[in-house]
Amino acid sequence: MKKAFLLFLLKLLPETRCFSIKRSLLRLVGYEIGHDVRVCSSARFLGAGHIILKEGTWIGHESMLVSTSLISVGAKVDIAPKVYIGTGTHIVDPVGERTAGQSISKDVVIEDGVWIGTGSILLPGTRIGRKSVIAAGAVVTGNIGSLCIAAGVPAKPIKNIS
Repeated sequence: MKKAFLLFLLKLLPETRCFSIKRSLLRLVGYEIGHDVRVCSSARFLGAGHIILKEGTWIGHESMLVSTSLISVGAKVDIAPKVYIGTGTHIVDPVGERTAGQSISKDVVIEDGVWIGTGSILLPGTRIGRKSVIAAGAVVTGNIGSLCIAAGVPAKPIKNIS
């Protein structure tokens, strides 16, 4: 109940102001929030897992972080509006009543300096390497290395950054 109330309070604050209050509320929820993290009020945080946002990170409008295990976001990461990051999924069950079988959780790790474009989706078990760019609308289903631009569905590296 306390967590839900604190996250509700976050939504009442101005969208792109009062960042120090937002950081305090997220810390009270139990998340690890670094110095100068800026979270837009319309961003949503769901699930019983752990979230780490390191210093200087930006979480854009209407982004959603759903954690049943761990979402770790490095320092100076820019997450654009309407990005979805989730850790929960299911094992495919071809013989049971439901194809979505047993639920499982897989961590998501975003290393320092990453830029994630608008409307991107980061699925469970993904890792994005340092200083990479995820193009708008990309769906990340696996690991993306450092210093590259990845785009598409599923996201694939299309260019190295040097």
